[in-house]
Amino acid sequence: MDITVNQMMKIEENSHALGVHKKLMMENAGSSIAKFLVMRFKDLTSKHILIFVGLGNNGGDALVAARHLVGYGAKVDVVFLGNEPMKKLESIENFEIVKKMKSIHLFYNCNDLESNKYDILIDGILGTGIKGDIVEPYLSAVQFINSSNSFVVSIDVPTGIDPDTGNVSNVFTRANVTITFHLTKIGIKKQNFCGKIYVEKIGIPPEAEEGVL
Repeated sequence: MDITVNQMMKIEENSHALGVHKKLMMENAGSSIAKFLVMRFKDLTSKHILIFVGLGNNGGDALVAARHLVGYGAKVDVVFLGNEPMKKLESIENFEIVKKMKSIHLFYNCNDLESNKYDILIDGILGTGIKGDIVEPYLSAVQFINSSNSFVVSIDVPTGIDPDTGNVSNVFTRANVTITFHLTKIGIKKQNFCGKIYVEKIGIPPEAEEGVL
C-alpha cells in the first residue's frame, strides 16, 4: 500500500498518542539506515560516509544514522544545512548529541568538502518537506551529491521529488537507494531517480492506521 504525506503524518500522530513517541520512531528510522548499510557493505570500518542534514525530521533521522554508523566503525562527516535551529524537538535533541561526539566531524556548509572523497553519501536534506524550488544551502548540497561517484542513499524521499505527485524541483537527488518508512510514499514510485526502494518499519502499531487508511 502507498500513502500520502498527510496520511503518514496522521499515522505518526496516532502512534505518538498510543505511546510510541516521535523520538522513538526517529531512533528506529535512523538505526534502520545504518543497519541497511551494514547489510549492504558488510564491513563499514573502511568506509568514509558524508551525511547531509536538513532542519526537519529528515535531518533528525540522518543524525541518528550518523551516531549508529560511527558505532559500526565508519568514518562519518556531517554537514548541517541551515542558519537556524532545527524545527522539531526530537531533531534538536539528536543534534545536541552529535555536537558532543568527537567521533563525528561536523561541517556547516559544503565549501570545505572534497568531491569524490566519500564512499557513501546520505541525503537527509528535505524528505517530505519539499515546497517549491530547491534553494541554498540545499541547492549546493544536491549538486554536490549528484556530481559525486559515491553510493547515494536518500532518507524517506530524495530531496527535490514531491512525495505525493512524483514531480521534480529545479534540482533533485539522484539516489542509488531510497529508504522510506512504514509505507511507501506515492510519489517516489513514479520516478526512476529514487533507485531501489526499501521500506523499513519503525515501530508504528497497526492501530495507528485506523481511520487513516
